[in-house]
Amino acid sequence: MLNYLFIFLVSFLSATILPLGSEGLLLYYANDATLSVFYLWIWASLGNTLGGLTNWFLGLYLIRFEHKKWFPMKAPTRQKAERFFNKYGIWSLLFTWLPVVGDGIALVSGMLRTPIWYFLPLVLIGKAARYALILWGQHLLLTL
Repeated sequence: MLNYLFIFLVSFLSATILPLGSEGLLLYYANDATLSVFYLWIWASLGNTLGGLTNWFLGLYLIRFEHKKWFPMKAPTRQKAERFFNKYGIWSLLFTWLPVVGDGIALVSGMLRTPIWYFLPLVLIGKAARYALILWGQHLLLTL
């Protein structure tokens, strides 16, 4: 049970602005015959989605400090991110799993006050699909 909690926590932290990766741990645990690959997939997907939601909340809250010197994103960078988000719309949320860029998509969607009922399902679909592909790819490589 602790392994599932650990994959959830690492997946959660990996989806925040912290520079972590959860894929290696997921693949390591997937090789453990005592663990369910399905439950690993579920817990990793949920953790990563909630980590993305943390970025959404950060964007929602931090935008009010944009005029401060310490604010990490300068106005031109934010405007570029907004143009990207407005161009591709809420469907870009399917790509919040991408390294670096995905955190920015979630953050900008919070800044733009994207409704949570759009955010959560699209982010979950994207992140769950990525983990499913990773696990499926490992399965294919091990069965060759």
